[in-house]
Order: sequence, then C-alpha cells, then structure tokens
Amino acid sequence: MHSLTLDSTTRDTIAGALDGDRWTVACLCAAWCGTCSSYRATFEQLAARHPDKHFVWIDIEDQADLMGDLDVDNFPTLLLQRGDTVAFFGAMLPDGAVADRLIQAQAALDEAELARLAQSSDERRAWQRDCNLRALLADG
Repeated sequence: MHSLTLDSTTRDTIAGALDGDRWTVACLCAAWCGTCSSYRATFEQLAARHPDKHFVWIDIEDQADLMGDLDVDNFPTLLLQRGDTVAFFGAMLPDGAVADRLIQAQAALDEAELARLAQSSDERRAWQRDCNLRALLADG
C-alpha cells in the first residue's frame, strides 16, 4: 500500500475512497519544503504499516483552491480523520515513530469517544468545520 498524491487527476479517486468509514491520514506539505521532501519516504512507510487506512499526500500550494483556508503553521502537518470526524490536525515532528503512535492512539478510540473528543474544545470543533478533507473535496 502506498499513499496517493492529491492532484487534478486523483481528486475524484481520493474523494471516492474517502466516502466510507475508514481512517484517512493526510500529510499537508509544500514542494519547496526540504523537511517535507525528506518526510515523504517516512509517510510512505507509515502507509505500508497501516494498509487499512487511506494515506494522502497534499501539496497545499498546488492544491490551494482546495486547501486555501486551512491554517497550516508548520510542516509537516498531519490530518487524521475517520469518516467525517477529524481526530487530529496539527504540525508533527518529522519522526515516523511519533506519527505512528499518534495514528495508533487515534485508531484505538471507539466511535463514541472519537465523537466526544471532536466536540471537546473550540479548536477541535473548528477542525470539524474547517479541516474535514472529505467535505473539502466535495466542495472543491
């Protein structure tokens, strides 16, 4: 299993794949970012380690029409989402072990706990409104 790169040729495929209830792990980066370039191999390793999840690589500048309103402060930024529930959105250390622990911890949450956490703070409620990749793809 490998990640898909979001572009004009894969947008519909990715949108269709995200239609179910599986976990999505998206990495938001930029082509000019050296950290992102070196993190790409790590992201592919994570995808291979978690074949039950969708992994999507998104260049936020190439896909600015879709991602333009997202507040990406640092690279790499990870977005973890199950169905329409955004579980995590934030900058990550470019360390595969840290990302792997985050993915495992989020995936271990049951649906009720995930829903509770999604509404547990203003920041997390904003993630639901602004960072839902499935909704962004549908609106784009």
